[in-house]
Amino acid sequence: MKKYMNNIIASLLIMSALLITGCTDSFEDINTDPDRPVEAPRENIFAQALYWTSYTLYDRWFAQDEPMTFCGYVSKMNYIDEAKYQFRPGVQDSNWRYLYESVVNFRDVRERSLASGDEALYNAALVMEVHLFQIATDRWRDVPCKEAGKLAEGILTPVYDTQEEIYPDLLAKLKEAADGFIIVTGDVANASTDLLFHGDSEKWQKYCNSLRLRLAIRISEVSPALAKETVEEVLGNPDKYPVMESNDDNAFFWWLAGNSAYYEPIADVYRTRTLEFCAPDVMVDKMNENVDPRIGVYFTPTPSSQIEGDADYDDGKPLYRGYTIGAASSPVTKNYSVWGYKYGQDLGGFSPYMRVAEVYFHIAEAAMLGYNTRGITAEEAYTKAIQFSMEENEVSTADAEAYLAGPGKFTGDIKQLWYEEWVAMFKQGMEGWSLYRRTGVPEELYIAPGRAAKYENHNVPPFRSPYPNTERNLNGANNAPFEAEVVDDFWGKQMWWDTRTGVY
Repeated sequence: MKKYMNNIIASLLIMSALLITGCTDSFEDINTDPDRPVEAPRENIFAQALYWTSYTLYDRWFAQDEPMTFCGYVSKMNYIDEAKYQFRPGVQDSNWRYLYESVVNFRDVRERSLASGDEALYNAALVMEVHLFQIATDRWRDVPCKEAGKLAEGILTPVYDTQEEIYPDLLAKLKEAADGFIIVTGDVANASTDLLFHGDSEKWQKYCNSLRLRLAIRISEVSPALAKETVEEVLGNPDKYPVMESNDDNAFFWWLAGNSAYYEPIADVYRTRTLEFCAPDVMVDKMNENVDPRIGVYFTPTPSSQIEGDADYDDGKPLYRGYTIGAASSPVTKNYSVWGYKYGQDLGGFSPYMRVAEVYFHIAEAAMLGYNTRGITAEEAYTKAIQFSMEENEVSTADAEAYLAGPGKFTGDIKQLWYEEWVAMFKQGMEGWSLYRRTGVPEELYIAPGRAAKYENHNVPPFRSPYPNTERNLNGANNAPFEAEVVDDFWGKQMWWDTRTGVY
């Protein structure tokens, strides 16, 4: 997939040139600059929106500092503030703005594609719109959705939709796209402007239907009829509604190691801040206990275990150790692991939207819920999910089989399934956080011990992110009823699909 990226850089910047063929006495025409077009091709806007989504929603500010510390994917050795819930209001403002900027662009692409009859690009843009609103509602719960991004229609202060309204609407939009893809005959844009699947409409179709499974399983406890109907429609019609089938179908946005303007955002931060983020104790301890062969891909050995003469040194045997999430103080950094090359240091790495392993965990859970999964048992889907994760991380077949015969052997316990899903979705910060909030797994996860006194009365990591000040100040009338339900910035009203009890 990386081979397309050099053409992609140019595609992000190209605008259509205007050809002026003669003189005119029209003041308006004379003052039209041919080098400043007023309208960019929709394919280029699509490329820019995919890039901007990946750059802003899968970086350290949106994904790593909060969701990944909240769900146990990362800890911090220095600048621990966000892991202790000491958020930066300016960052919250930017996170909200960046997401809705992409919404506006994808809607523009969708509307213009509809007008021109470009069904493939219309459906892909609709899928991305759902992708963004799913992230928005899972982060802030109730958000502007139906009226969002409609400045051209004179809507400056969009009303808020509840999460209970948003999820069914998103599923309906995904079904519209899924049905639309059935009749698509051409590519989505082209290899240079479709930065996710390089024009492959079948991969977009699979991503669309896989997202339907994600959303359906997420609401399975609060809207079981809709969840069951969605899952059974998708899995019951594999020719009509195909889902991801291999790691080649993963929705990964790949970056360019050879161009500093297009470095993978998390690795780019690590380049200059090698002592800030580190491995979390929750994940490392459990992976050590299970002798999980993915641990050496996810994390590096502690520097101290590689230094001859150090107390941790044992003939160079790798030692993996994670640090407390949201600790009160910084540790001796050489004693702790950091993210491995694949996930945290590869400047040509990836931003993960969704992977096939996640899809098969959803199928396994659907089977455990008694849904018709077309003969696929929970154990079969669970086993496939782990095999896909092992394959993605280049674990040998022998090691993968040993894991599945040992600590990873299917037991029929739903919590085991959720734990393995959490491990397999590493680096998918929003999805790991949502899984934890929905299920309470991993059960070992804890509230930050270094949190401020104002948060002492809470017993679990945050339910949500704070609303940005820009919404309070510029859309206050619509925001106020929902802001009133927030407690201590990060808690208050739980997500609709969060059915845990006794948490606050």
